Amino acid sequence: MSIDTTNGPLRGLRILDMGTVVAAPFASSLCADLGAQVVKLELPDGSDPLRFLAPVEPEHALYWKVLNRGKRGISLDVRKPQGRALFLQLIEDFDVLVENFRPGTLDRWGLDFATLQAHNPRLSVLRLTGFGQDGPYANRPGFARIFEAMSGLANLTGEEGGSPLHINFPLGDSVAGLFGAFSIAAVAAERARYPDAPGRDIDLSATEALLRVLEPLPVERERTGTERARSGARATYTAPSNIYRTKDGVWITIVGSSDATFRRLCTAMGEQELANDARFASNPQRMAHLRELDDRIADWCARHAQAELCSLLDSHSVPCCKVYSIDDVLEDPHFKARGALVRLPDPALGSLPAPATVPRFKGSPMSVPRTGPDVGEHNAEIYGAIGVSADELTRLRSLQII
Repeated sequence: MSIDTTNGPLRGLRILDMGTVVAAPFASSLCADLGAQVVKLELPDGSDPLRFLAPVEPEHALYWKVLNRGKRGISLDVRKPQGRALFLQLIEDFDVLVENFRPGTLDRWGLDFATLQAHNPRLSVLRLTGFGQDGPYANRPGFARIFEAMSGLANLTGEEGGSPLHINFPLGDSVAGLFGAFSIAAVAAERARYPDAPGRDIDLSATEALLRVLEPLPVERERTGTERARSGARATYTAPSNIYRTKDGVWITIVGSSDATFRRLCTAMGEQELANDARFASNPQRMAHLRELDDRIADWCARHAQAELCSLLDSHSVPCCKVYSIDDVLEDPHFKARGALVRLPDPALGSLPAPATVPRFKGSPMSVPRTGPDVGEHNAEIYGAIGVSADELTRLRSLQII
């Protein structure tokens, strides 16, 4: 199999992604953005739930197309003996396998780690599941909202005294995918320094990934006896930091949590006496009198239109921003100047909008990837590279193995 000639830092790394839905495919997609050669493996019937997750059109799986960007696609049913044999032949040419089946699934299919290593000792396997490979919850099905609830994230979201809330997006999957990409980059770094190191068996729990992000909560509970809870948009760890409604009905977020920034906010408000008030002299004191302070800021915002407020706050170097809709994102001049959104070439739809590669590497502009592949789109290319003839591919297709 040829190696990509892109100039990303993960160029030459070869990843076989047999994950489904969001988290695991997002991990390999991030690696593809940085130059890794990623092949997306799915069942011949195209039954990956992501193909039916909104946004979707009758003939086009839009979420699939943007999430699986930059990948080539093959189809294969590894549950069948001939499919398993072909898989083991294929895996010899890859550095990383990505999967997100329940623990023990690959083992039942005769694709346990020892078998994979026997065919490719250099192969690392990223296993991304809801709760990890062991423990009493290991075999529970994993979904983003479950990770968010169990990690405590949902408990922090919502109005004080109200119900916990999920955001209208599978954030838990995205966070897990970020940790997945980090895991892949880690084994690639190890291999670069220690070329003879054996492959790694990586156990990534999506729920533990969210726990890692929420790192101060356990020590806060133990050392202070307090439990962080829902507080609407108001931060309770720093002050002031909240979302406020303007005179013209626009929501803006303002952060004035450092002492110097708070003093500049008071100047912008024309209420310098707040900066000199002992109740608001430091962040701990502002937090102790948070409601009173927030009411003053909310009242000030309600007397001014959004454009006026943001101009005034900007002139005093106080961080603020309108709460953007997706239309605001698409039209923002900074995002346009940076090229933060790109158009992914698509053979059926021309192109589709999507976020640009993150991060950027100075002096090494990254090419814009094309959208995710159709079912088995690159079967002839990928299988042909390992010696499977066109006649054999036709036979395997007739048996629904590919």
